[in-house]
Amino acid sequence: MWCLRIRIKRNDEIKGKLLKKLLLDLLMDAKISDATIWTGIDGFGKRGKAATYLEGVLYNMPLIIDVIDEESKLQPLLPQIKEIMGDKGIITLHEVRVI
Repeated sequence: MWCLRIRIKRNDEIKGKLLKKLLLDLLMDAKISDATIWTGIDGFGKRGKAATYLEGVLYNMPLIIDVIDEESKLQPLLPQIKEIMGDKGIITLHEVRVI
């Protein structure tokens, strides 16, 4: 099995829609077997700091979307995912052993 990992920010939007929702919809439509969104506390990347604090409240935390399925199902989705994301976030793909 393979793990597709997508790193974005919680409030990232594309054309007024949340990026995380667009990505999950794409994955569900493709009948991917598993996807989980993890919320980070803080972080940084090519777009700078991933968390925004407003009056002591954490606002725009980093998100990681872990997707597990066969490589043959994930590879065809990569161009669509990259197109949806644009320059927001990072995508990695690596082999995993599912027990």
